[in-house]
This record gives sequence, C-alpha cells and structure tokens, in this order.
Amino acid sequence: MPLIAVVDLGTGNLHSVAKALEHVAPAHRIEVSSDPGVIGQAGHVVLPGQGAVGTWLNALLQGDLKDAILVALDSCPVLGICLGLQALYDRSEEDGGKEGLCVLAGKVRRFANAGPFDSQIKVPHMGWNNVRQVASHPLWQGIEQDSRFYFVHSYYAESASVAEVFGTTDYGVQFTSAAGRENVFAVQFHPEKSHNQGLALLRNFVHWDGST
Repeated sequence: MPLIAVVDLGTGNLHSVAKALEHVAPAHRIEVSSDPGVIGQAGHVVLPGQGAVGTWLNALLQGDLKDAILVALDSCPVLGICLGLQALYDRSEEDGGKEGLCVLAGKVRRFANAGPFDSQIKVPHMGWNNVRQVASHPLWQGIEQDSRFYFVHSYYAESASVAEVFGTTDYGVQFTSAAGRENVFAVQFHPEKSHNQGLALLRNFVHWDGST
C-alpha cells in the first residue's frame, strides 16, 4: 500500500489528521511518525502542528529528522498544516524570533503587530473564515471559491512572493492562508476540522503528483 507519513513533532492533534486521511485514502497506509526512515519511504508527507513554532522547530532538529523532511520537501508531495505552513517561511516573530525552513519567501507576524490592526478583534483567530482562492491549484479542485475553513492561530504568514500565494483570508489584516511552490502546498487552516471542504482538500492532496 502507498504510504502517507504524518510527521510527529509533538504538536497538534495528529490523531484527527490521520483519521481524516484514512477516511479519504482507504487504499493508503497512514503512519504518524518521527522516524526519518518512515518519512523517507513515504510517497506523500504531511507536516501538521499547533502551538508554538519554537517547540515545533526544536523537535524537527532532533537526530536525522530535519534532513528527512528537507529531502521530502524537494522530492515528494508535501502538505503543511498550521505550523506546517508557518515554519516554511524565512522567519517568524514568535518565541522571540525564529528562523524558519526558508522554503517560502516571507515572514510570520503576530496579529497585534500588523499595521492598523483593530484592537477589538480577538486573538487568537479562532473559528470559521473564508478562503479566497487567488490562484488555481490541483488541491482546490472541487472546492468552491470563498469556502469556509476552520482556523486557530495568533500569528499569520506575510508572503514576499505573489507567485507562492494560492489563498488569502481577512482577519483585521489580509494574510496568506494557502501557499506553495512546486511539490509543496501549505495551509494556515485545519482541513481535518473543516468538514467536507477540508476532506476534499485532503483527498486532492492524496491524488496529487506534486505538479501544478
């Protein structure tokens, strides 16, 4: 059976991600793992995460895990979810400032630090919000424009490359809610918590060959 690896970096509800993938990919083996060997064998890799990016990145640096993830980012379809999006950027303001994986151009900022951000808007951004598809992508197939997805985050991605932005969302400021390049696609929202439209995105990922 083809293998989909859900990378375990100790953050986020990995069980929910795995269960959602099992639902849309019954012909695949879904394995939650931090084993570089498992990740290296996978045909598709998912980078999920919630919480603080510093904790996520520290876990990634353990052993040979970072090397396995970097190889995957260059060689097979990869889906980033929440922190799995933010960590792909050059730098994050979280945890005193952290260098990211530099896969996507831009930075991750705190909502409260965003220009004329309305102080009446609650942070974290939690709940359902619209995603505007600003560029076509195989993972958008069958998903209507401005579909609503479930978000939980206090920091947002500010892309420095228009070509890497595939979706935007408004929450006091317009931010990048879906981004990617080549074989990598990442979202700020949680598809595993986003009902039918989230399952559609995961199903599209399972059948995606990494090309756009």
